[in-house]
Amino acid sequence: MTISKIFALSTLTLAIAACGGGDVNIDAQNLSTEDNSVDTGGGDIVNGGSGVAQPTNPCAQYIAGGITLQGSFDSATSHCTYGTDFVALTNPIIQTQSQVTFADLPNDGVHIFEDSLVVGENYTTDQALMDAGISEGGDGAIIRLSAGATLAFQSSADYMVVNRGSQIFAEGTVTKPITITSVTDAVDGTVGAEDVSEWGGIVINGFGVVNKCEYTGVRGEADFAGSDCHEVAEGREGVSATNYGGSNDADSSGALEYVVVKHSGAAVSEGNELNGISFGGVGSGTTVSFLQTYSTFDDGIEMFGGAVNISHFVATYVRDDSIDIDSGYIGTIDKALVIQSEADGNHCIESDGIAGHGSLTPEVRADFIARGLNSAATINNLTCIISPNAGGTHDPGAGWRIREAHTPTITDALLVGSYAADGIPNDPDDNYCVRIADEGLQAAQDGDLVIQSTVIACQDITKQGPLPDGTETRAFLEANNDVMQTAEAGEDPTSASAPNLELLDGFYSLPIGEMLINGGPVNVIPTNTSRNMIGAVSADNDWTAGWTFGLHEGNRSQPLWFEITAP
Repeated sequence: MTISKIFALSTLTLAIAACGGGDVNIDAQNLSTEDNSVDTGGGDIVNGGSGVAQPTNPCAQYIAGGITLQGSFDSATSHCTYGTDFVALTNPIIQTQSQVTFADLPNDGVHIFEDSLVVGENYTTDQALMDAGISEGGDGAIIRLSAGATLAFQSSADYMVVNRGSQIFAEGTVTKPITITSVTDAVDGTVGAEDVSEWGGIVINGFGVVNKCEYTGVRGEADFAGSDCHEVAEGREGVSATNYGGSNDADSSGALEYVVVKHSGAAVSEGNELNGISFGGVGSGTTVSFLQTYSTFDDGIEMFGGAVNISHFVATYVRDDSIDIDSGYIGTIDKALVIQSEADGNHCIESDGIAGHGSLTPEVRADFIARGLNSAATINNLTCIISPNAGGTHDPGAGWRIREAHTPTITDALLVGSYAADGIPNDPDDNYCVRIADEGLQAAQDGDLVIQSTVIACQDITKQGPLPDGTETRAFLEANNDVMQTAEAGEDPTSASAPNLELLDGFYSLPIGEMLINGGPVNVIPTNTSRNMIGAVSADNDWTAGWTFGLHEGNRSQPLWFEITAP
């Protein structure tokens, strides 16, 4: 450290002491070891330097209490390290005059956090939100992740939170995606292909509608209102807990574009498990597109209410539910590819319509539905490749579980559980494709729950039912332009198999004219007539190329399991 820097530190220490006395703690790991001084040319030396221009510290910085905090830059590795005085679970980045930017560091440098990254303050009462000027949108802190940036966390106790009123703008590109992962992955290189819980994951809290709270009026209409909606998000409890919810379904938490989240998820306590990304009351003003969650302990993405729309989503090796819907979520998910691990993974979609469903009377549940407070997601162009495993981390591999007053509209989907995983015990009774329960059965009968123009191939097509009028779930599907085949032996649904089942080329949908099921052509008409396919992605329009991890040669740790087991 230069003499000028020692002098500057001594002066800063005296200044702080003069402002209030007490102990002065300065975390030296957040002070650059480089001499960042610049000669202004007029005799003034900025930052107390030697008068000779030196390399600039590229680490993120911001001003708190008149003091500039900045990560420590290691020029040998190009990594930036952020100690607990920069940010921590109990030391969030609060309102600043400018955005806090985590740049694309040179030479594949990584932003390393020694604790959690928390953006904005958390508030637990309406009055506190009003006092802060943050009630239905906000003036909170903003962080920006530049295209190509990599962020890494130390352990499953460390995670990332964007609080209500604050925003994250993580805007990568197809050639420079943003990666949020673990130190074992990005720095040490010791992580296994399907390792999970290497760090916690991401929690985004918004002001969207959450049916755990009380509201008056009808959702989406002028008379709709709510108050005191402060649901506790997943993650650390007690003083470190964060909250979500409100009555603004159009709220914006920023943007996630071309973002890959890897090796995340953790069990915090019973019923409190961090996902790849938890969207708590996140509104439709938030942009989410070209997003991947790769190898996570719990769910890939989970929506607790809100109305955020998600397009071009990939979930790979998620051990619980790849897409989890709860508490009144009404957004749209368009073009989503789900690939479970060969030996692990539960549902492609698990969905609940009303939080606390079982504890509410039928009359209260009916009132929620009538006022639009139940989950009613729209899911288009989905491909699910589910594992026939009989007992993964959470439960056996399965397709869609729709329950507790969720009334989704699912169209142009391809749901395949018919790959035979070598040496993996399977259970046809649990490796089902479609399971509709509770109010969903009545909604299906009434036309409010829609599964249309979908191809389904599983060891067991349906579970539960029938509809109130006695119609079996499979008959309901057949009446809605859905085509299905029971594949008890776990046939390979590719052109390499026997010619009775050809749906996929790897994870690419075959054109409809080339699809075969039950030995004949697939007679399904897409609801989107401009596409000659159903499912998420085709070989001639591969939107997963260039930015995802784990799908393509040259950017993965291992081949996809069905590439190995297919004949």
